[in-house]
Amino acid sequence: MAELFPLPPDLPVPQDDGACRHLAGLEMPRLKLDSTAGRAVDLAEVAKSTAVFFFYPRTGKPGVPIPAGWDQVPGARGCTPQSCAFRDLHQEIVALGAKVFGVSSQETEYQRELVERIHLPYEVLSDREFRLTEALRLPTFDFEGVRLIKRLTIVARASRIAKVFYPVFPTDRNAGDVLAWLKG
Repeated sequence: MAELFPLPPDLPVPQDDGACRHLAGLEMPRLKLDSTAGRAVDLAEVAKSTAVFFFYPRTGKPGVPIPAGWDQVPGARGCTPQSCAFRDLHQEIVALGAKVFGVSSQETEYQRELVERIHLPYEVLSDREFRLTEALRLPTFDFEGVRLIKRLTIVARASRIAKVFYPVFPTDRNAGDVLAWLKG
């Protein structure tokens, strides 16, 4: 299904601005975020085993055009292809003992539409109040007056951040990169 959401070939490549260098080794905060599964997920609890958290700015909706200028923001485009790639590799990631969570600042109801539309087998968490973003000092950007989380992926093990993928590009390869790291 990921092929239904091709990425334009001329997207600007995000550069590593150092905004995630401080993350490796940090303890996952004891915060609960609302999930598309109708529960609050305790991040510190799920991070006791292996957990993958992929952060993305926002997803669009069918029939709603992509905002002008979105494709010019390095790393912004590609939330649905990234989500589909994690869906497609979900069983392999889970077989290695990891849980997968998508995370954005969008409201849970908005996220639930995506989960249902593209049949995601994992939960998507809402950091709409930026509590996790601020606790970990994750990078953000503003687009048309809206604060959004930059795209990155965190793998937590034994309650600590073991690996950070940042910047993530192209987005549809991130799940494969995470799977390869988990296997390594």
